[in-house]
Amino acid sequence: MANGCCSEGGIKLLYPCSGAADVGELADQAVRKLWKEGFATKTCLAGVGADLSGFVQSAKGADINITVDGCSMACARKCLERIGVKPVSIMLADLGYKKGESPVTEENIDKIASAIKEASSMPLKGKAGDTTSGGGCCS
Repeated sequence: MANGCCSEGGIKLLYPCSGAADVGELADQAVRKLWKEGFATKTCLAGVGADLSGFVQSAKGADINITVDGCSMACARKCLERIGVKPVSIMLADLGYKKGESPVTEENIDKIASAIKEASSMPLKGKAGDTTSGGGCCS
């Protein structure tokens, strides 16, 4: 598996919401699929939310941070924005998934993983308002 560092597109970190609903599980499973494929590194959203320095610095140093939120509460995106990081934000609701009505199937996981890949191929760097490199080994 790739470590997310210096791969095509620089350091890419994935943050699924992993909420209790079906859409949270879909977000988590899609991120795990992409991680296993070597697309990017999954990391701990709870570590960012708890303001643990290693997780915060990793987010700030990444070239691309990708949040995958199951519902409109956007907890993953808000955790990163709170520390001054503007992520590529994927909202499963925007992809047509509804809480309580979205079965966790391989088909849905594959569709979400494809949407994450497509959305994160657009250039976006680490810090809110910053158009330069977010840092890391590829800057």
